[in-house]
Amino acid sequence: MKYPKEYLEEIKLRLKVSQVVGKSIQLKKRGKEFIGLSPFKNEKSPSFTVNDEKEFYHCFSSGEHGNIFDFLMKTKSIGFGEAVRSLAAEAGMQPYRFSNFDKEKDLRFQTYKNIYKDYSNFFHKELFNSQNKEAIEYLNQRGLSNEIIKEFKLGYVPWKNNFYDELSKRYSEENISLTGLYYKHDKSGKYIDRFNSRIIFPINNITGDTVAFGGRIIKESKLAKYINSPETEFYKKGSMIFNLDKAKDCRSETKEVIIVEGYMDVVSLYSSGVKNVIANSGTALTERQIDVIWKFFSNPVICLDGDISGQNAALRIAEKLFSLINEDNKIYFSIMPEGTDPDDFIKQNGKEIFLSFLKEKQIVQTYIWNHYINKIDKNNPFEISKFEKEIKKLCYTIKDETLKKYVLEDFLEKIKKLTPIQSSKKPFQRFGKYKKKVEYQILNETKNLHQRKNHFSKIQIKEFSILFIMLNYLDVSLKKIEELTELVFLSEKNESLKKLIISLLLEGNDKNTIKLKISQNFEKLIKEVNENSSIHIIVKAKDEEDIFDLFTELLNELKELNNLKKIESLEKELINNLDENSYSELIKLKSQLNRE
Repeated sequence: MKYPKEYLEEIKLRLKVSQVVGKSIQLKKRGKEFIGLSPFKNEKSPSFTVNDEKEFYHCFSSGEHGNIFDFLMKTKSIGFGEAVRSLAAEAGMQPYRFSNFDKEKDLRFQTYKNIYKDYSNFFHKELFNSQNKEAIEYLNQRGLSNEIIKEFKLGYVPWKNNFYDELSKRYSEENISLTGLYYKHDKSGKYIDRFNSRIIFPINNITGDTVAFGGRIIKESKLAKYINSPETEFYKKGSMIFNLDKAKDCRSETKEVIIVEGYMDVVSLYSSGVKNVIANSGTALTERQIDVIWKFFSNPVICLDGDISGQNAALRIAEKLFSLINEDNKIYFSIMPEGTDPDDFIKQNGKEIFLSFLKEKQIVQTYIWNHYINKIDKNNPFEISKFEKEIKKLCYTIKDETLKKYVLEDFLEKIKKLTPIQSSKKPFQRFGKYKKKVEYQILNETKNLHQRKNHFSKIQIKEFSILFIMLNYLDVSLKKIEELTELVFLSEKNESLKKLIISLLLEGNDKNTIKLKISQNFEKLIKEVNENSSIHIIVKAKDEEDIFDLFTELLNELKELNNLKKIESLEKELINNLDENSYSELIKLKSQLNRE
């Protein structure tokens, strides 16, 4: 018996290809892909690539290609079933048991999908029936072309249609009932179509199978504007996401996905060229949904209506999901202007202005802060005290312990600004494996950190030390490639050398090639680095793990020194010109230092 497609897709959803392959061979990041030596052929130069976005590996030397199941089968010489069981366990899933119950469930699901397919096909055709022109006119008036209508396979369910009779010829009453498409009238005992007189929006699972519908009334009525399929054995609102089956194809282009409230918002934005858009399926955004979204997009942007209910909904989502944030996956908020929703906004202003508006998005902690700070009396110590307690309570929910510390301290630093009587000159400490305790008294003392050692500044010496490790320990540098890319050296020569090393590493060059190309361009600077680096003696007695820790420490120290340099510059600037932006940046940099 075959494993259900949904079970296999769930495994692939939970495990990245690089995660599985990385247990067998050493992979290095190169752009959007990973590279390594082929496990299928003996080679000196890496020709094996892994692409997490496209969910496959490819070996250029042997021609081998496949997904995570193929990789395990070929490298471990095991069957498909064993590969599935092994990966399911790694993904934290229960093994699939082919009991009679499972077989029956699988059969029910196939029937379930077939009924939904028949229902969707029939009422999609009904939408274009001349007798139902008011429905197609409604959608056209909402700015939807027939092409978009067909792409989303929208439909219309006319009043008192007889499609149930057609379904009953092919499926049992029990199976039709399980779909939730119909409900039984208490008095007549007849089955009534749940979506009578409504436009229907097919809700697909991640593999593109329709498993539910959302329905919208098109006439003024006392009935609810939107209704959704009830939960069934195969449709759980808290796990399903509308349009993720299409939006996930955008993950190679962007880390962002826009989360809106309604089906019409999704279709409208999609038709305007914004393809990376989804909606939660008839429920408040859940932890399960955000976990699924993060598998494809690391920076979801929650974009809700600009009315009071939209703002309140956004706050509930922010507080509910706040505990889940981490270094790799974030949550942003962008609330529409008052009185508008995403559908209205993009129709009135166009795609470019809409995307420009989204650039002003706020990360979740900023959104929460701004929401509450505007509602308290900043001169009332009791309100500030209550506010601080609520903020602490919220921060304590963050599951990432390190992140919890820094987010809390950031909030507390902001609260301290509300009570200026408190001293901001409290010394702070930082401890590191290779660093003695450092105390910073007041910001005016920063100039002491910039005293020249011989004819080099302290920052230059730090840059030399980092470059020394980059030149001599390329594997260590590769592990810190993203952090190195973001870090900017103050010395132009040092920055140029750093960029060249990074570029050569990302291209997958071997050590000898890298050293040759570097020496050809920076012979004099390399000599300077070797002579003036403060760590060239220290590293001789260290293993690679110790050197990695040292490297991490040096990077953090340089970031800190650069911030101090900026602070010193901003302080001088503020003496001559009291500028709000400069002041805000100064406060931000001070806060960063105090958190160290």
